[in-house]
Amino acid sequence: MNNTTDIFSKPMHILLVDDNPTNLKVLFESIGGYGWKALMATDGESAIEQAEYAQPDLILLDIMMPGIDGFETCRKLKANPITANIPVIFMTALSEATDKVKGLEIGAVDYITKPFQQEEVIARLKLHLKLSLLTRNLEQEVQQRTAQLSQSIEQLQQTQLQLVQSEKMSTLGQLVAGIGHEINNPIGFIGGNCNHIEGYVNDLLGLVKLQQEKLADSDDHEIAELIEEIDLEYLIEDLPKLMKSMRQGIARLTDISLSLRTFARGDIASKVEYQIHEGINSTLMLLKHRLKDIGERPKIEVIKNYSELPLINCYPGQLNQVFMNIIANAIDAFDDLYQKADEKIIACGNTIAIATSINPEQNTVSISIEDSALGMPPEVQSRIFEQSFTTKAVGKGTGLGLAISYQIIVDKHDGKIECLSTQGKGTKFIITLPI
Repeated sequence: MNNTTDIFSKPMHILLVDDNPTNLKVLFESIGGYGWKALMATDGESAIEQAEYAQPDLILLDIMMPGIDGFETCRKLKANPITANIPVIFMTALSEATDKVKGLEIGAVDYITKPFQQEEVIARLKLHLKLSLLTRNLEQEVQQRTAQLSQSIEQLQQTQLQLVQSEKMSTLGQLVAGIGHEINNPIGFIGGNCNHIEGYVNDLLGLVKLQQEKLADSDDHEIAELIEEIDLEYLIEDLPKLMKSMRQGIARLTDISLSLRTFARGDIASKVEYQIHEGINSTLMLLKHRLKDIGERPKIEVIKNYSELPLINCYPGQLNQVFMNIIANAIDAFDDLYQKADEKIIACGNTIAIATSINPEQNTVSISIEDSALGMPPEVQSRIFEQSFTTKAVGKGTGLGLAISYQIIVDKHDGKIECLSTQGKGTKFIITLPI
């Protein structure tokens, strides 16, 4: 007796379908001798039920049966996703070529002609069982390779985002360092000179006042005409105001320079302790020019509701980039809102509310950034953290901002970022970070 179980890793199950008990007995004995397990059915309906339940490795199917014949049985098996891939071999006494073609067209893999030749039956079963096994193994391997490829693509995308993020932060850090150096030199020069100028002006004004007192009774018309021409009284009153305005301008430049350095902290290599409010405030300072009224769009009001937060261990420059992406997107949403000129929405006002809080039980801090602009439809909201997804016009958005933000919060800081949006009412981002 030959044994073929060594070809396969497990016993093969074969469903025998024939309304003739003698045929079933002969086939059963032949199959049992080769180590295969036999299931039996005497009509098409029970064959379909057994095939769906037991999912055999192969089906030997008689064509001429009561009820539904073999052709119809095969059609129903192939139409069912559960049994569609089970190979079917027809058993028939029909010799017409058209019948064989018909069977192959509806999904059969082969024919066995009655009366049976045992060697032929076994040879065909071996061949198609092996082909079926190889096909399944190949499909599994393809699925595994596809899963590995998908994982590799995802890893590549994450690596690309990291490279883009690192390159942006590196470039931004170099740019800010250069700008800071260029700004600080003239700021120091102007600030230092302002001290001297203020002293000189006070001295000159003192001298003019003294001369006016000494020459109060003078009838020199030339001096009187010059005093009137230069409006000396207004000049004396306005010069201190000009000096004060200049000092405010110098202070503003100093704040901008400090905000630039705070925003683009060069700490990519390691985490440091950082006060988040500094990052949010520096971001708002850099975006201050965009918050002003522009064209028909009124000023955007920023509402701060800060809680007392501890220092957190983080990458400050990267967190600041997240704040920049979210707040800049909110400003873009207001710009779009006024371009669409929806008076009902515009009537709600332009606000960006920023709130911070601490959760002592979970040892986390939360930052909420909420705008009152257009909001997003659900199909957009579900994709906003996808790489390269953007709703902005060509040239206005890369689709990387929020994808990078997600990576910074989730991957780099073990945090969480959520987006809650209602179309027509606004959008809210909630960032949760471990302390």
